[in-house]
Amino acid sequence: MTVSRRTIGATVLAAAVLMTPVVPRGQGAAEVFTATAAVKGAGGASASAPVTVTVDRKMSQSEADPLVAAFKAGGADALRKKLVGVPPTGTVRIGAGSETPTRLTIERATGEGRLLTIVADKPLVFVGAGVPGAKPKEGYDFAVIDLQVDAKGGGTGTIAPAAKIKLNQDAFVVEDYSGEVVRLTAVKKTK
Repeated sequence: MTVSRRTIGATVLAAAVLMTPVVPRGQGAAEVFTATAAVKGAGGASASAPVTVTVDRKMSQSEADPLVAAFKAGGADALRKKLVGVPPTGTVRIGAGSETPTRLTIERATGEGRLLTIVADKPLVFVGAGVPGAKPKEGYDFAVIDLQVDAKGGGTGTIAPAAKIKLNQDAFVVEDYSGEVVRLTAVKKTK
């Protein structure tokens, strides 16, 4: 699995996340989405787990712009510093694990509904870290979730549970620790 394929096939953080205008919407009640995260390894092994994503609020363009500027100026370290003190936008939980606060949630309109990009400022899980010869965890400091949701609340998505975020020219590139695409299937808005 290459970073390029991961970027194109799994996460639309490139340009879309932080360079596209945010959809202005009211900040009504929290939304809760459930899904199944599934990954297949290069050796044919596979794993799945339930995922619950709660979105308490979405960021306005004026709230997202300083984060973009910080990232462009100083990369992931600057983004991490800029996120300090930003109130959580919701939570994410994998399986029976604990909830992890999310710090950035951006919504954009799509032809068939909307795209929610959600970022936690710490990793959720390092898929493949327990195998012999696993690479170091250093630098995989974020988690990135993309949910493509239709008007009825159903959809699909991807999750990079332990990710590096980099800038390649004007595109944001997400590299997941495992190097494999973790797909979110059966996405359903439950609240």
